[in-house]
Amino acid sequence: MFSLTVTDHIMIAHSFKGEIFGPAQKLHGATYTVEVSVTRAALDDEGLVCDIGLALQTLREVLGRYNYTNLDEAPELRGRNTTTEFMAGEIFRSMKSRVQAGALGPGTADALISMRVILRESPVAWAGFEGSLR
Repeated sequence: MFSLTVTDHIMIAHSFKGEIFGPAQKLHGATYTVEVSVTRAALDDEGLVCDIGLALQTLREVLGRYNYTNLDEAPELRGRNTTTEFMAGEIFRSMKSRVQAGALGPGTADALISMRVILRESPVAWAGFEGSLR
């Protein structure tokens, strides 16, 4: 299986509901390093998994809706605990939609098998979401 990974980062603010979160129930900030990996069984005719520039551009577009945002105020996230795990799933869904719409180049979506999104909170803690692109 071949893979390609691109990475970027976002800076967000949010708070959580529930005693399990302790002081994180208060508004606080986070900077996530975001990695997106796509896989396919065989390289294309140019020897690529996909166009790395289009992959990075697509990731930046998806992250743009969250960067420098208080997630507590985002209408589509209101009332949710926007944990690292939850946000990995949200970014996966947004990326998958764009990939399937052709954002990584003509015919690429048909060849891709899976995608993994990792959000790194710190050097010692991260979460992810992985799923099929089919």
